[in-house]
Amino acid sequence: MALSSNGIQSTQELPDAHSHVWNHLFNFINSMSLKCVIQLGIPDIILKHGKPITLSELTHSLRLNEAKSLSLERLMRSMVHSKFFINVKVSQVEETEGYWLTPASHLLLRDEPWSSRPFAFLLLDRPEAELFLQRGTVAKAIADAFPGLKCVVLDLPHVVAGCEGTENLTFVAGDMFEYIPPADAVFMKWILHDWPDEKCIKILEKCRQAISNKDKEGKVIIVDLVVDFKKEHKAIETQLFFDMIMMFNLNSGRERIVKDWAELFAATGFTSYKITPLFGLRSLIEIFP
Repeated sequence: MALSSNGIQSTQELPDAHSHVWNHLFNFINSMSLKCVIQLGIPDIILKHGKPITLSELTHSLRLNEAKSLSLERLMRSMVHSKFFINVKVSQVEETEGYWLTPASHLLLRDEPWSSRPFAFLLLDRPEAELFLQRGTVAKAIADAFPGLKCVVLDLPHVVAGCEGTENLTFVAGDMFEYIPPADAVFMKWILHDWPDEKCIKILEKCRQAISNKDKEGKVIIVDLVVDFKKEHKAIETQLFFDMIMMFNLNSGRERIVKDWAELFAATGFTSYKITPLFGLRSLIEIFP
């Protein structure tokens, strides 16, 4: 069939095209609805309830006026459609339904180890975004898991101020652009995507100096995004969203494809690297002198 002047080939494509445009224009509603759910603590309320919670029970738990129950129902209907909750029948006799958690809403729980709450608050510009500055969370986990391993967290003075170390964990105030303490391995998680190539080169040069001060050569370990256009649609879409966030919020930051990473490593004198898809959107990158 020949294309028309507006690119629409059938009568069905017109409403589909409208829906596609409108869905993107209204995407902010999903973010605001999610923000509301997190601020109200709805996932934690449902978990504490211990079973699917009905609309009236949720309204009571939130201490809302009954007049607000219709608004709450509409919010939850949207969140069910977005797969943050599911509807479960709680009474076969009355055909009453309740709300229950999904894997996505488990990531919104306050005490969930993999919680996305801090990142959500960071994006939604809340004071709780301070929580996202986790102050050596990964290093603490490594130090606890391997008591014989000495871990050093390097960060800006105001970040490490007041941080308490342990026998095998110390906090050092400094600037990674100026100096990185000698180590067998340097670990960076979600660092390099914040910076343009020229800044990344400076950081990697300091990393290379740090691991080359030993009798045996060490390595640099990076956890970051590696954009892969071969991934399934949702994964690549999220990676592209991250890239746009880097552009809008940090101006100079960016997400990188394999070729971009390889060029950075070559520019700083590293001889080889290994990329391993790790968890979700992130990859483990090992680079060697």
